[in-house]
Amino acid sequence: MNDDKEFLGKEPLGKLLFKLALPTVTAQLINMLYNIVDRIYIGHMPENGALALTGVGVCLPLILIVSAFAALVGAGGAPRATIFMGMKEYDKAEKTLSNCFTLQIAISVVLTIVLLIWNEDLLLAFGASENTIGYATAYMDIYAIGTIFVQITLGMNYFITAQGFAKTGMLSVAIGAVSNIILDPIFIFGFGMGVRGAALATIISQGFSTIWVLCFLFGKKTFLRLRLSAMKLERSIVLPAIGLGAATFIMQASESIINICYNSSLLKYGGDIAVGAMTILSSVMQFAMLPLQGLGQGAQPILSYNFGAGSKNRVKKAYLLLLGVSLVYSSALWLAVMLFPSSFARMFTTDQALIEFSAVALRVYMSMAVLFGVQIACQMTFTSLGNARSSAIVAIMRKFVLLIPLMYILPHVFTSDQTMAVFLAEPVADALAVTFTAIIFFFEFRKALSSLKAVKE
Repeated sequence: MNDDKEFLGKEPLGKLLFKLALPTVTAQLINMLYNIVDRIYIGHMPENGALALTGVGVCLPLILIVSAFAALVGAGGAPRATIFMGMKEYDKAEKTLSNCFTLQIAISVVLTIVLLIWNEDLLLAFGASENTIGYATAYMDIYAIGTIFVQITLGMNYFITAQGFAKTGMLSVAIGAVSNIILDPIFIFGFGMGVRGAALATIISQGFSTIWVLCFLFGKKTFLRLRLSAMKLERSIVLPAIGLGAATFIMQASESIINICYNSSLLKYGGDIAVGAMTILSSVMQFAMLPLQGLGQGAQPILSYNFGAGSKNRVKKAYLLLLGVSLVYSSALWLAVMLFPSSFARMFTTDQALIEFSAVALRVYMSMAVLFGVQIACQMTFTSLGNARSSAIVAIMRKFVLLIPLMYILPHVFTSDQTMAVFLAEPVADALAVTFTAIIFFFEFRKALSSLKAVKE
């Protein structure tokens, strides 16, 4: 830990980004194991592994919504707290942290009630068939109970990394993920619980992470501490945090809506095998998106702190560094997927028909993944600088204006293979969205940097 609260504005940017981004990228890779390890074990269950994998895959929209609400509060509140730190207003920073904690508890209670009462109806609407609904409800009945652990772990961990405690944030995720990897085979195979065992392992593991996060934020090592006296919700604190977190919420919640649209369309055109392939494709997509988000989270404290401090040159250089590293990663992953699609599919299933179908679909679905580095770097920079409006606009454009309509239009254009036409919507939307984002970013970033001239060159 660095005891100098101003180190975000002093250390060399390359060294600083490496120090902060390496743990956050590692944390995102570890976090990816939560859902992916479940799917790998479930997909290799004897007899009904492929159907069970499809059933759990249908749960993904609900899981994404839970995560999205954690991001709504954490991803919005944490940059504001860091900006306050850069302005030396530590009381406001701590009040932001404590208010966001209270808000996440309230959201957790509401989500738990909704998921326990209506999960079967929601899952059927989200693409579950009569063959897979039993597996889906078995998983969600247990997962819903652990909603509060997911909310606190994911949401409050933003505030740990935002202060520059990247290694501590990584450990928050690692504790849960390692526990999940150990508990999954014990509950799934050892106790014969199947998909219920996977869900139980997940919520117990998230509970361990929650304990770690709360011990740190109530402890003495953190710069910003959770305080009971600051937990009473204040409109002036909560509303700006939610406004800033709205873009990240839209990005994650829209993934849920997109999964619903994909599952319903694919069930119509391709049946259960197409929905099962989508489970694999969405898992591989996490290989692309989560590490990029980890890079963005590593850069966020640097961008937010220096923007709050008025350091124009450091903000500009930090963004360019983030963009370059993000493009290198997205290009490498794209090349791996294009060359070895079957290898990615085999990670999740032994069903040969599903492997062959997924390999073809994966090349179509991920054909524009090379551009993800631009999209995420711009998106995370908007959020880091407090530009909620632009961040929300580019998120809405990609998901709602482009991807969802294309998902329904393209099968009527490419009628010879309507199932693959559904998958084609992703790369077409990606190419158009990145172009739009780059144009918006060019003007908005220049405006943000110009606003700092009067403060500090």
